[in-house]
Amino acid sequence: MRYDLIIFDNDGVLVDSEPISNQILADYLTELGQPTTYEESLRDFMGGSVQRIHDVVREKSGRALPVDFDASFHTRVFDEFRRRLQPVPGVETVLEKLAAGGVPHCVGSSGSHERIRVALTKTGLFERFGEGRIFSSQDVGRGKPAPDLFLHAAKEMGVEPGRCAVVEDSPLGVQAAVAAGMDVYGFTAMTPTAKLAEAGATELFTDMAELLQLLQ
Repeated sequence: MRYDLIIFDNDGVLVDSEPISNQILADYLTELGQPTTYEESLRDFMGGSVQRIHDVVREKSGRALPVDFDASFHTRVFDEFRRRLQPVPGVETVLEKLAAGGVPHCVGSSGSHERIRVALTKTGLFERFGEGRIFSSQDVGRGKPAPDLFLHAAKEMGVEPGRCAVVEDSPLGVQAAVAAGMDVYGFTAMTPTAKLAEAGATELFTDMAELLQLLQ
């Protein structure tokens, strides 16, 4: 393995949450008088923190979202996660093999710590990381596409940025990894290949079964 640390995004990379959360987000914004389609939600918010939702809505409409938006949105999302969230096919095998090979790995997600915990617990992946290897945009001042989160994860794990690889599925996440000086492997299950390539992905793959070979 040519890397000392593999940093996994959570939503869409470890857990198949993007279809669930973005449909809920599109419906909720529309309900609040901010008409949004599922496709627009993916385009504008996938890979970003909840603060990005506030910023984009304010920029587009000049209006702020309700003060209880975050709590209401998270309640809706977590309820659905607990009902039907699944791990991304093949990711459990990837994590097993990294652990067996002694390759350090962690989570670097735009989601809150609560969101990450709910998702990983429901899918049985939490025990593969534990508290000490889960990093959230809540831990830093700026979310993706700023490099802060990935740099924070590398520092906490004691690894130089240049020795890290990031696994991402959104242009925002790819841009953040590139800005952090890390190689980034773009998972194209939900994002057009061209968009991740344009963002600067080192390699692109469509099936988790391909990842370990790419990391060698």
